[in-house]
Amino acid sequence: MSEPLVLGIETSCDETGFALVRGRELLADVTASSMDEHARFGGIVPEVASRAHLEAFVPTLDAALDAAGCRLEDVDAVAVTAGPGLVGSLTVGLAAAKSLALALERPLYGVNHVIGHIAVDELVHGAFPEHFVGLVVSGGHTSLLEVRDIATDVVELGQTLDDAAGEAFDKVGRLLGLPYPGGPHVDRLSQQGNRAAIRFPRGLSKGKDVARHPYDFSFSGLKTAVARYVEGVEDAGEELPASDVAASFSEAVADVLVSKTLAACQRTGTQTVVIGGGFSANSRLRELAAERGAEHGIEVRIPPIRYCTDNGAMIAALGSAMLRSGVGPSAWDIPADSGMPLTTVRA
Repeated sequence: MSEPLVLGIETSCDETGFALVRGRELLADVTASSMDEHARFGGIVPEVASRAHLEAFVPTLDAALDAAGCRLEDVDAVAVTAGPGLVGSLTVGLAAAKSLALALERPLYGVNHVIGHIAVDELVHGAFPEHFVGLVVSGGHTSLLEVRDIATDVVELGQTLDDAAGEAFDKVGRLLGLPYPGGPHVDRLSQQGNRAAIRFPRGLSKGKDVARHPYDFSFSGLKTAVARYVEGVEDAGEELPASDVAASFSEAVADVLVSKTLAACQRTGTQTVVIGGGFSANSRLRELAAERGAEHGIEVRIPPIRYCTDNGAMIAALGSAMLRSGVGPSAWDIPADSGMPLTTVRA
């Protein structure tokens, strides 16, 4: 007997994502983005994002069903992002998912968007080991997780105390005069620079700070250090070595992320790291994680770049994992939870 067919729906921010997953097999993954509508504002505008989800919902759902060669009636369960995210965007997706599940008389799973960024890796690299460390890095989240079952047993070890990694990249991108979103542009520029040109600070990585916050992150001080450096160069009337700034900044972020993640592996006795989220597309993070992971005998799993940003596949993957683990469906009155904690895998 074949495994259940799960429809995944993602609307936490500016991407409207639909995917169909059977077991750990991805049948279709279609995403509509409203990023271009936000670019002129230099950031996400919640009302614009909500309206874009409404406009894209049905066409994107139809495209996913066509790509998978399925009918809506073939779906066995509906998984949808219940949080965290923009409350308006979450509400659009959750309300529509409830309507679909009720009309089809199928179970509904309201799942955690952040944990979905890790769950999607099963669609690429196969079943997870019994125990691993997850690192989620994106525009809004930087979190270290200890995972024994992606559907039922996820413990948050640490998180960012201020700016997330992706958020810091966007802010540094603005300092360097790069387009929004800054992350990809800073990454490309950094590949032309010298990573050792400027020694930027590594937050919460020394002395009492690392003792008190072994798994937490802080990037606001780093962002401020970059701003002060740029101001100093401009005040001196010198030409800004933008590529060196980007490379040195990127190195500082990747260094902290990888160092703390591998330390978490060693202290929890795990041999596998799974990295997900939009910032996991960063070239230096991928390179450094693979390099240091190999040095410590730790397997590093990172999904392809197409699965790093928000997508329906990650939500369908988490919903499918819940069905395999025997997790019951969500209640029909589950609310959109913009601040859903990582201790909540299913709402």
